[in-house]
Amino acid sequence: MTDESTQRWGSTLDSVVVYAQGAICRRLARGSVSPDGRVRVTGLPRSLDPGSLRARVLGAPGVRVTEARVEVEAEPAGTRAPDELRREAERLRDEHAAAQGRRDRQLSLIEEVRALQPVPPPRRRDDPHRRTPVDAWLELADFVDERLAGLHKRLGELEEALRHVEHELNSVTDRLARASTDAPSAHVETTVCAVLALDGTGDTEAALELELEYGVPGAVWVPAYRLTHRQGDGTGRLVLRASVAQRTGEDWTGVRIALATADLRRRTDLPRLRSIRIGRSQPAPVPSGWREPPAGLVDLFSGFDSAGPGPAPATALSALGGDYVVVAAVSGPALPPPPPPPPPAPSAPQGYGAAPGALPAPGGAYPEAFGGGMPAPAPQAWAQPAARQRTGGPVAGAPGAMMPAAPAGAVPPPPPAPAAGPPQPSGAELDYAGLVLCGPEESGGRRGRLFPGSPFDPVAAEYRRRAEAVAALPLPGRAVRPRESAGSFDHRFDAAARADIPSDGTWHTVTVGEIPVGLRTEYLCVPSVDQTVYATLVLANSTDQALLAGPVEVTVDDDFLLTTALPTLAPGGVRRVGLGAAEGIRVTRRTSLNESTSGLRNNTTVLDHRVHVELANRLARPVAVEVHERVPVTADPDVRIEERADWTTPDEGTGPDRHTPGTRVWRLDLPAGATAALDGGYEIRIPTGKALVGGNRRS
Repeated sequence: MTDESTQRWGSTLDSVVVYAQGAICRRLARGSVSPDGRVRVTGLPRSLDPGSLRARVLGAPGVRVTEARVEVEAEPAGTRAPDELRREAERLRDEHAAAQGRRDRQLSLIEEVRALQPVPPPRRRDDPHRRTPVDAWLELADFVDERLAGLHKRLGELEEALRHVEHELNSVTDRLARASTDAPSAHVETTVCAVLALDGTGDTEAALELELEYGVPGAVWVPAYRLTHRQGDGTGRLVLRASVAQRTGEDWTGVRIALATADLRRRTDLPRLRSIRIGRSQPAPVPSGWREPPAGLVDLFSGFDSAGPGPAPATALSALGGDYVVVAAVSGPALPPPPPPPPPAPSAPQGYGAAPGALPAPGGAYPEAFGGGMPAPAPQAWAQPAARQRTGGPVAGAPGAMMPAAPAGAVPPPPPAPAAGPPQPSGAELDYAGLVLCGPEESGGRRGRLFPGSPFDPVAAEYRRRAEAVAALPLPGRAVRPRESAGSFDHRFDAAARADIPSDGTWHTVTVGEIPVGLRTEYLCVPSVDQTVYATLVLANSTDQALLAGPVEVTVDDDFLLTTALPTLAPGGVRRVGLGAAEGIRVTRRTSLNESTSGLRNNTTVLDHRVHVELANRLARPVAVEVHERVPVTADPDVRIEERADWTTPDEGTGPDRHTPGTRVWRLDLPAGATAALDGGYEIRIPTGKALVGGNRRS
């Protein structure tokens, strides 16, 4: 396939699904297909995961994609001018250096003027003492003061200009560091494209539409909310917003955004539970995709070996760095061809996934290969690679090099026996897309066979490393990552409108949509702890999706009230959101204790506790108040607690709404300007034998 025979299609980013970490992007491309059915779709980001690429044809049932792979194209940028931001940073650096130089010269002038002082002429031994001309001293001092005043004024102006240029330089440098990574490098333009092979196109020249999906790292999101409520109304508006940050290498401009709580790195393969059979041993089934090596694989490269080597390189030393040298190749006479390799010894047929010892090779066994294992020919002296050694002795293979001789009578160790049973290929060996066919230049044990390739692209690795750094961004205030708040469920939230999110690695707010919720205002107080009434919003999730934990901005009657934290709310769940103290409702609590004895022999101590709570509503509207009290609890069956009140036991909640044992609740509706009194109490009956002397006092 050549570039001339392949159609190049541009693509447009249409939608993005942002997961807990990472994203799935969907691109659309449209164009005509060449007769060979090959298409090259451009515009993909450099940080994409090549193994996540998927493609399909839209609107053409008879056409399908039979092959898809990722290719990287790079070319020098030539004389392309840098962007405006980089050019502005270079200009400000030059201006900052010039301003700093002017400031330094002004400081040197000030030091020179400050060093001026009167120097009297030398006095000979016989000369009498002369009077000092005070006027000259004063004139010099006035000159120095006047000169220093002017220099210091100029110095202040230069320092102010230097601070201004330094501020602008820091601002531009920060903007350059946080700029979008969608822009290409200043020296090399890299293009990532998807090469597709289409089947079923026939002779039609109609335009086709393709959909490409791929995964990219470097995208995170956290939820945020805006709650609007009117007092006296049982409903409210809860707007779900998301703070999204991405550094994937491409700007998301005008795309549909969806947010998911799932983890892209979570395993999705199903576990395999093998059966255990009792009886006669049976051979394990041969794995799919394995086949015997083709016959005559060794003779496949006989013509390549008989052609002989090219000009034999002489050895020369060149510095590589440090105390190492490398053998460099120079032209020289050709060596005679090597003797033909001995025929391989007969052995049991081996195939894909053979034991490592089945393939003898100098320096260790070769890894398993697709197509079976073949014995390697003996190593040839003329085909040895360039050697590397320390700079203290001759290079191996060079004239004058001393090679250690094998001890007389030494027997080489026998190769390990091949593993019994059928081959067991690994997951990398069954990844057909990752297998690489070794060419004739490889050693004899690898030529013509498939091995798991391990291509390493340092540029792509650097792009992914920069993209994954977004996960370390500090979260906004009160924000919680979706995987921490989602728990055991996964949900997806689709934004109502398209959005723009540049690839700059900073947080951007996206409005997802409005969520209908049920709201009611309740007032809560715990007078035994604090005689303050607190206003709360009881939030009920009536949708089929969970509300994740995050910050919520509360607006009551079109006035911004506060920003608080919203806990995770499952479908159908109810939670309270605190709004702060309510100054319009007062509460007063008084208690009394009466200690007595009872029983036939006065062998039971009775502690009678009385609780009196008064409420006063000074607001202009009726309110619902919930008063919390507590009673003691005991695990001793001989100690009895008898309650005398009309309070109730609250429902057992979870999380922040979980109540401690012994909690009791009064619920009442208090009209505007009304007061109410609540009376309750409990008795504690303790046997005399279990009472502490002086330990029954209560405050």
